[in-house]
This record gives sequence, C-alpha cells and structure tokens, in this order.
Amino acid sequence: MVTQIHPLIKPANDLTREPLLRVEDLKAYFFMDEGIVRAVDGVSFDVMPGKVVGIVGESGCGKSVTMKAILQILEAGAKIVNGKVTLRSRIHHGDPNSAEELIELTHLHPNSRQMRRIRGAEIALIPQEPMAAFSPVHTVGNQIMETILLHQDVSKKEARQIAIDVFRAVGISMPEQRIDSYSWQLSGGLRQRAIIAMALSCNPRLLIADEPTTAIDVTTQAQILKLLRKLQEERQTSIIFITHDLGVIAQMADEVVVMYLGMVMEKGSAMKIFKDAQHPYTQALLRSIPSVQSHPRVKLPTIAGSIAHPFNRPKGCPFHPRCTHFMRGVCDASQPHLVEVDEDHFVSCFLYSEADGTKKMTKTGAALAKEESL
Repeated sequence: MVTQIHPLIKPANDLTREPLLRVEDLKAYFFMDEGIVRAVDGVSFDVMPGKVVGIVGESGCGKSVTMKAILQILEAGAKIVNGKVTLRSRIHHGDPNSAEELIELTHLHPNSRQMRRIRGAEIALIPQEPMAAFSPVHTVGNQIMETILLHQDVSKKEARQIAIDVFRAVGISMPEQRIDSYSWQLSGGLRQRAIIAMALSCNPRLLIADEPTTAIDVTTQAQILKLLRKLQEERQTSIIFITHDLGVIAQMADEVVVMYLGMVMEKGSAMKIFKDAQHPYTQALLRSIPSVQSHPRVKLPTIAGSIAHPFNRPKGCPFHPRCTHFMRGVCDASQPHLVEVDEDHFVSCFLYSEADGTKKMTKTGAALAKEESL
C-alpha cells in the first residue's frame, strides 16, 4: 500500500536541507567609457530556508550590486558576465501552490514574465532609502495594494484588507488611517516599517534587506531589527541582510559573508566569524568595533589605506595593499581561492593552502598571523 503524503507536509528527507537560493561564481561588471568595473567578481554563497545570511563589507565592496544581480535589476551598462543563481521556486505558470522546481535566474530575461513574478512574490527587496522607494504622489497604501494585485488573484477590497493586516503585523498603529497617508507624512521609522510591509505583503520566501537601518536613529534601528527577527521567526522567511555594521550582523545573522572589492574574503557561521575569524581583513574589521573593554580616550584601530579605485584594482589579492601580513611575490602575484579551513568555514587568503587536493587545510603561518593581529 502506498502512503499518501498531504501536499502541505514535507517528507523527512526534506528540501529544507537544500539551499533556497544558491549563488555560484557570480560576476557582474559595469562597462563604461573609462573602462570595466568588476563590481562583483566571483561571489558564491548559499541561503538556507529560514536562515539569515549577513553580507558585510566596506562601502563599494559590491554588496548591493550582488543583490541587484540576483534580482536582475542592474543599472544600464551593467551586465552579468558569468556565474549562476539558482532559486527553489514554487511559482510555475503563475501557480504559487505548485511543486518546487529549480530555476536559474541568470537564464531569465530581466523583463520576462517569470522574472517579474518572482520579484515580490518569492524574493522581495527592502531598499536602502524608503523615502526614495515610495512615490510621493501616491498613498503608501495604494502602492502596497498595487504590489498585492500584481502577484495575487484578489479584489481591490481584499488587497486593501491585506495591506491593513500587514501594516498591523509590522507594528504600525492605526493602520486603517495610516494606509491612506503619503510617504512624506510618515516619520522615518514609520516609512521603514511601511517599506517592510510592502516587501512582506506577498509573503515572500526570501527577503533582501539592503542596509535597512542606515538612515534612522539608534532607537528606531533597534526596533526595526527586533521586528525583522520576529517576522523571520514567525514566517520562517529567509533573509539576506546587507550592512557595513558588524554589530547588526552579530544580532541578526546565522551565516556571514565578508566581501571586499567584489570578492568573498571569508564566509562561515556567525559564531565562527566572530569567535575565530581567519582572514586579516575580517580580523581588522572586528578590531575596529568598540567594546566594553575598550579603554577611554584611546582611538580604535583602523585599517590602513583605503579601498582601491574601481578602475585601478590591485593585481593579486585585492586586500594586499592594506594587509599587515602581505607577502611580496605571493599576495601581489595571483588571486587566492576560497579554501575550507574548518567545516563550512571558508577563507580566501594565501596564509592557508590546500593539502593534497583534500578538504584538510594546511595553515602556513596562520596561527602566527592571528596572534600578531590581536
């Protein structure tokens, strides 16, 4: 006798062990009159169901361009030149209840019907500046309702009720009145909650938050982070959280990807990155965070130099001009590859070399380097 499985109940060897989103060797370049800018240059990472992946790095390291490449919303002049982005999608011919299938987003045309269905319904974006994201001449509610009507087969009255419910879910008081407000009538914190409401209105499986706490005060920032974590736990939504603030990453992320000049320097679990960072760049970032042990009136350590100009990228490891462990003839000769230094902990640095083609790594001076950096 064959046992029937209810469609809402997943088998034991379920797809939760497989990534919801997989990014493999993604490269996105800007082709300009002055030259080629390799904004994203070989980025790879996985997003597991219900997990938060934090992408951290200095401004200009390619975090936001990576997300735009995933969503196929790159600016004019930019193009994906290599790599693959694979999504486990439930949208098939417009039916969100169909069985899961793997879709290579990089094979879809940016303006194709399937790509437009995926944006908002399966992958939603919280942009950096909500004031710029909302139209000032339309009410916030109408803009959220437009998103709902685009992706769901509901009436305008039902769409309005969904918008009110999602306003209430993100903690906006008096949602029945606030839904008819314009963006410029809302405070910074309310605008941020409204843009989160828009992103969540179609119950996406993956939420991309591009520095959602940058333009708000510290108190509101704490409230927004608490709200995102609460919604993520309740809805089991996967999140890609982009920021330059390691303190925010420590609060939010399960996995961390450290980027520099369009490349991944280190990636692993948040625990491993914060407790046992291996790359000199990650170590330098962590040293720059103030702590309760910091001595008063003593300047925090900074990373020497500045990030290279995009038209004048250094040869070899992109971080070597600023690295305290620079090895002449090695770091400036070729680019290191990501190697596994521990289980699910990868580092792109010549301090580590792969031994005999196996996953076991031989640390060449890594321990000494780490001691000197502390």
